[in-house]
Amino acid sequence: MTSPAAVPHQILRHKALRALTLATLFWAVSFPVMKALMLAQHRLLPGAGSWFLTSLSVAVRFGSAGLLLLPFTFRRLGGLTRREVEQGLVLAGFGGLGILFQMDGLSYTEASTSAFLTQSYCVFIPVWVALVCRRLPPLKQAICIALVVVGVGVLAGLNLRSFHLGRGELETLISSLLFAGQIMTLERPRFAGNRPVMFSIVMFPAMALLCLPIIWMTSPSPTACLQAFAAPAPAGLVAVLVFCCTLVAYMAMNYWQRYVTATEAGLIYCLEPVLASLMALFLPFWLSRWAGVDYPNEQLTFRLIVGGGLITASNILLQSPWLEAED
Repeated sequence: MTSPAAVPHQILRHKALRALTLATLFWAVSFPVMKALMLAQHRLLPGAGSWFLTSLSVAVRFGSAGLLLLPFTFRRLGGLTRREVEQGLVLAGFGGLGILFQMDGLSYTEASTSAFLTQSYCVFIPVWVALVCRRLPPLKQAICIALVVVGVGVLAGLNLRSFHLGRGELETLISSLLFAGQIMTLERPRFAGNRPVMFSIVMFPAMALLCLPIIWMTSPSPTACLQAFAAPAPAGLVAVLVFCCTLVAYMAMNYWQRYVTATEAGLIYCLEPVLASLMALFLPFWLSRWAGVDYPNEQLTFRLIVGGGLITASNILLQSPWLEAED
């Protein structure tokens, strides 16, 4: 039987699994919202490149999230510890650089290949744990990893015969390693006493600052940053990204991930491409009507059913008591 001392931890763990699943849902929403935002901004700035619009949106998204957190943390900023600053900067470095490598890699490889390789952190994390901690993942996690790897491969339509490691594939693998570092940073015992809201107030602005050099180098004109948001639709879409996909999702990640292992968190986050694919079945129609852009819904495919089913099965198994050792 489970000991009384272990009950609170198990309760927190299951709450954390549900909270991280909810965070993944909000991250999935960000994909069609970002696509609609890019299309709406292209109408306002036809000559702007994707690097400029993407980096500008990321900077506004995370910079705004930091500003919105400021009133709740202003009086406590004087008590910000060195380790909270350190953790915020490390998370921003891993997350910000990961996004940049992922974006550049997409220019040199297919989106399906990028989707598959980005989820490689669900393998990188347990391999790192096995090498550093000399501890193999439990049977339950090993089964979940296998289900996710096969499911993401099916979902992405990966063709092993045509697959090769070019610049795009290598950059995507680098981004996945960086995302793994971001996930594992939240598990480090060194940062166990840090307050999530305090290291988040460092993380969000730092991620925005990472984008500023790209904005400066790729801006088509001095007024382009203002023109990109000179309509209600882009401003509204950014508001959705800031409140739902950044503040809610990242704060849930930063607070709740401490109660699960990095391996478990990586498996949960692999739900993101499945949920994003499901969102793309109906959200584009509503977003395109609101933003006045041509963004058709995607179609339900056999790959989505099979691949998504395997990844969903992995997460159901992860959150169930089956194959768990009793304390």
